[in-house]
Amino acid sequence: MTELQRPKRVVGYLLALAAGATWGTTGPLSTGLYDLMPATSIGFWRVLIGTIALAIWGLLFRRELFRTDRKGWLLVGLGGGALVALFEIAYQFAIAGVGVAGAAALLYTAPVMVAVLARIILKEELSATRIALAVIVMIGVALTVTGGSNAGAEAARMGIAAGITGGLLSALSYALTTLMGRYAAPRYGVLKVLFLEAIGGVVLIWIALSIWGRPPAWPPSPPAWRDLLGLAAGSVVAANIFFFGAVKRIEAAPASVAATVEPVVGALLALTLFSQRLTLLGWVGLALVVGGVAAGYVKEGLKQQLEPQAEEPGRPV
Repeated sequence: MTELQRPKRVVGYLLALAAGATWGTTGPLSTGLYDLMPATSIGFWRVLIGTIALAIWGLLFRRELFRTDRKGWLLVGLGGGALVALFEIAYQFAIAGVGVAGAAALLYTAPVMVAVLARIILKEELSATRIALAVIVMIGVALTVTGGSNAGAEAARMGIAAGITGGLLSALSYALTTLMGRYAAPRYGVLKVLFLEAIGGVVLIWIALSIWGRPPAWPPSPPAWRDLLGLAAGSVVAANIFFFGAVKRIEAAPASVAATVEPVVGALLALTLFSQRLTLLGWVGLALVVGGVAAGYVKEGLKQQLEPQAEEPGRPV
C-alpha cells in the first residue's frame, strides 16, 4: 500500500464504521417511538421520508435517477419494493418482540441465507468454511435472543415468537435483496436501485397495511415527527451515504466487516436508553454473530480481491 493510498483506506474504514453505527440506531429510535405510534406504521414513515429526501437530491443533482426501463421498474421497483416492505414491517416486529440486540442478531443471519440461496439459485460454492461460519452465527443468534431482554412498550404484547418470526423474515428479505442487487446494481447503479426499491416499498407497505386493516397512522405529535425524521435521516439517508462512500474507497468485503459494528452499537444504545440488558451468554452470542459474519466477509474478500467487484446495495432501505 502506498502512502497516498493509506489515508484513502483509513477514510473508507471510518465511513464504514459510521454506516454500521448509524444503522445501529434503528432499533433504539424505533423502540422510543413505540409509546407514540404503532410499530407497523414506523417502517412506512421511515421509508417515505427517506424516499422524499432521495427524490429532492435527484431533482437537484442527478435527474437520471428518475429514468429507467420497464424491466427496472418491474424487477427493482416492484420486486425490490416488495422486499423493502417485508423488511420494514418484519423488522419492527423483531425489535418489539425480542429487543434491539435480538433483532439485530436475527437480521445478521442474512449472510447465511445468502450463502444457501446463492448455492440453490446461482450455483455458487457452499464450502465447509461457509457451513462452519453459518453454524457459529446461528449459535450466536440463539444465545443472543435467549440471553437478552425486550423492554419496550410493545414488546410484551407481541411476544418472543412474533419477534423471532419478524427477525427471520427481515433477514430473508435482506438476503433476497442482496441477490437481486448482484444482478440489478451493475445495470442500473446503486443509487437508482435504492431509489426504485424505496418507491415500490412505500406503495406496497401502504397497500399491505391497508389490506391488513392497519393503515399507516399519522404521526400524532411533534415528538413523533422528530423521532421519525431522526430515524429516516440517520438509518436511511446518512447510513447509505456513509456506506456508499466507504465502498468507493475500500473493497465491499472490508467495508461490510466494519459495518458489522451495527448490532453492538444497537445493543449498547438499548442498554443505555431502555435497560434492554444482555446476560453474559447474550454478549457471547452477539460476539459470535459479529465474528462469524465478519469472518465470512473477510474470506470472500480474500477470495475475490483480484477479481472485479460489482456494486450491490448494502441492505434494504
